[in-house]
Amino acid sequence: MRALRAPTVLLTLALAGCAADAPIAPPSATEPMAARARGFPDVIALPDGFWPEGIDFGRGTTFYVGSLSTGAIFRGDARTGTGSLLVPAQPGREEVGLKYDGRSDRLFVAGGTTGQAYVYDAVTGATLAVYQLADPNAGPTLVNDVVVLKDAAYFTDSFRPFIYRIPLGKHRALPAAGAVQAIPLTGDFEFVPDAFVAGNANGIAATPNEKQLIVVNTTTGKLYLVDARTGQATEIDLGGAAVPSGDGILLIGHTLYVVQGEFNQVAVVRLSAHFTSGVIEQVITDPRLRFPSTIAAFGGSLYVVNARFDVPPGPEVQYQVIRVPR
Repeated sequence: MRALRAPTVLLTLALAGCAADAPIAPPSATEPMAARARGFPDVIALPDGFWPEGIDFGRGTTFYVGSLSTGAIFRGDARTGTGSLLVPAQPGREEVGLKYDGRSDRLFVAGGTTGQAYVYDAVTGATLAVYQLADPNAGPTLVNDVVVLKDAAYFTDSFRPFIYRIPLGKHRALPAAGAVQAIPLTGDFEFVPDAFVAGNANGIAATPNEKQLIVVNTTTGKLYLVDARTGQATEIDLGGAAVPSGDGILLIGHTLYVVQGEFNQVAVVRLSAHFTSGVIEQVITDPRLRFPSTIAAFGGSLYVVNARFDVPPGPEVQYQVIRVPR
């Protein structure tokens, strides 16, 4: 997510230079018919005022979206475009990036400025565990995104140069609270100390062998290949290019999709065999994208969350998930 967490800072930035809160233009008369023919709508409405951030797909056509403002989680159906709250508002919680773990039918959620991580039952919505990854009393923290691997879940922190590891036991057993590991980001990783608007480490993905992580720095637009055990980071050579305002990322094979929120686009990066270099092949745009945050894939489509960080959040603000071809 874009690092707009302190309420006063968020409101100031949302008001700065933003247009009036006009709703997204409805599809043309022919578009709904085409969408129905395909069986999947191109625009999925979320509850007004929901203020979404993270998204991921679960079983079948089920997807999940978390709320920054209330800690709720919306469960929807990509085929019908309908859904409801799986997790109701959770006082004191923030839901930023989230990932579905198909091995355990659980949702792992980054907790933003609380410094926490949450694990929910993806069927019932019950809270299974709460982990304190970073102490917010010790300085700013923004636990931003998460990736779930075979043996652990990893989280980024946009305000601190660390990744956090929650090890998973036999049969995906959740560990005790004290098992959390804070791994410093070292090597090439460039941490911008005062980047409390855009933030630093944001979206996170894993290479197929799960030994390395890919992390985007929102402020610098650089991509890094990170050793999952040591935190040693190597900058991915983009030939002088960058992906500024990079937020959620998605790796499919050797293609990395990077949401660039402020530019209302998704960069498509073709990575080399060892993920050490890449080329930005294209950018995906759509007039319906409104300051998107994160991304998920289903079939031949990408599903992008309109977080709308360019307008102040409020109960009447409309939010959507937008489907675009990949």
